[in-house]
Amino acid sequence: VQLQASGGGLVQPGGSLRLSCAASGRTFGTGVMAWFRQAPGKEREFVAGIFRSSSLHYTDSVKGRFTISRDKPKNTVFLQMNGLKPEDTAVYYCAAGARVILSAMFSEDAYDYWGQGTQVTVSS
Repeated sequence: VQLQASGGGLVQPGGSLRLSCAASGRTFGTGVMAWFRQAPGKEREFVAGIFRSSSLHYTDSVKGRFTISRDKPKNTVFLQMNGLKPEDTAVYYCAAGARVILSAMFSEDAYDYWGQGTQVTVSS
């Protein structure tokens, strides 16, 4: 199984980016695909996730600004990020797990597969 993340870059505050994560090797329709991020000097944190192909979850700091979605035929998950702030600067990782339960999806320990990370920098 491989997860290939892309779409990061440098953007000004208030701008937008769209991250993509393409999974190959298996599907995760009954599990979870999610995005985490890690800022310099901080622990990796949950950002957004799709549980069992339909239930969407976000960390409070991105609600109303970020949207996670999925293209099932292409086995790809997206993270549309609008209204970006400097505090959103981080390396963003996609993650997938086939047997993640809802209560565990916010913890990185629950995931079996990780993408390589893509840098998002929000700065003027």
